[in-house]
Amino acid sequence: MSSFALDETEVRKDAGRYWWLFLLTGILWLVVSLVIFRFTYVSVSSIAYLFGAVAIFCGVNEFFALGASSTGWKIVRALLGVLFVVAGVVALINPFETFAALAGLMSFFLVLKGTFDIVVSIVARGDLAVWWLQLVVGLVEILIGFWAAGYFGREAFLLVIWVAASCMARGITEIVLAIKLHGLAKQA
Repeated sequence: MSSFALDETEVRKDAGRYWWLFLLTGILWLVVSLVIFRFTYVSVSSIAYLFGAVAIFCGVNEFFALGASSTGWKIVRALLGVLFVVAGVVALINPFETFAALAGLMSFFLVLKGTFDIVVSIVARGDLAVWWLQLVVGLVEILIGFWAAGYFGREAFLLVIWVAASCMARGITEIVLAIKLHGLAKQA
């Protein structure tokens, strides 16, 4: 057995050890999306606070995912984490001034996240039986992102839907990642 194969086995064991964390965060994302869909947000500040909290949660979630990523993806995840946390803090500090920019931020976030999900699904298609699910989620995120960028009517209602839909998509991708990591740990 070569040292490369041994190192790869160790990496699989280390990454697979945390599969349950991604399953838990995926379930939490789905619960957050259900809560968002259930409540009616009528004020600009409540939508900005909602977006800020979700963006910070998303950023922290990206930092959790660093341990299960390769070097290149660690850089991407770290940058995404910093961007999400900064956007969330700005939304919490200036809710009224950032409301107009939230549609643009959400569209940017959805296109970026959708692209990321599509790339990951294509790369993982040989390792994961349900790779197509993450591909579909990525395509839907990109479509919603472009729709958000071009549609300026009824922004408050749409921002709530966009935030809830992105939470739901995030939950699905976290659960898919948990399944993949669990499979890697079993192979090791």
